[in-house]
Amino acid sequence: MPKTVSQQITFKNTTPKDVYSLYMNAKKHAQVTGGPAVITSKVGSDYSAHGGYIQGKNLALVKDKLIVQTWRAQGWDKSDTDSILTLSLEPKGENVILHVVHANLPTKHADHIDKGWHDHYWKPMKQFLAGKPIARPKM
Repeated sequence: MPKTVSQQITFKNTTPKDVYSLYMNAKKHAQVTGGPAVITSKVGSDYSAHGGYIQGKNLALVKDKLIVQTWRAQGWDKSDTDSILTLSLEPKGENVILHVVHANLPTKHADHIDKGWHDHYWKPMKQFLAGKPIARPKM
């Protein structure tokens, strides 16, 4: 039975435009995650992150507001269908609330992916936005 991971992350003193750009701009994405990324802000285009470890397709994009993608990691079984990642950005005063719903995850990978979002994305993005050096988790 596939699982869904839901998260809500607050980015302080920033804008939806800055958070959206960190994820959707390949150069910034790679800078934050520490791995090569290929991504464009075109609906229907393929993307990859972490040097191809993660791959998918942009399904829906609303600049500075919404990102919906198929998402698949290397090592998943061939029988596992692609998961669906939805990132929605909510401005809240001087902060941005990021609502994350990652649906249709293979059960055996869900906990690892849940933690991975924090370790490889949200914490480094917060450090980057605060102008601090990015502390990377040990692999």
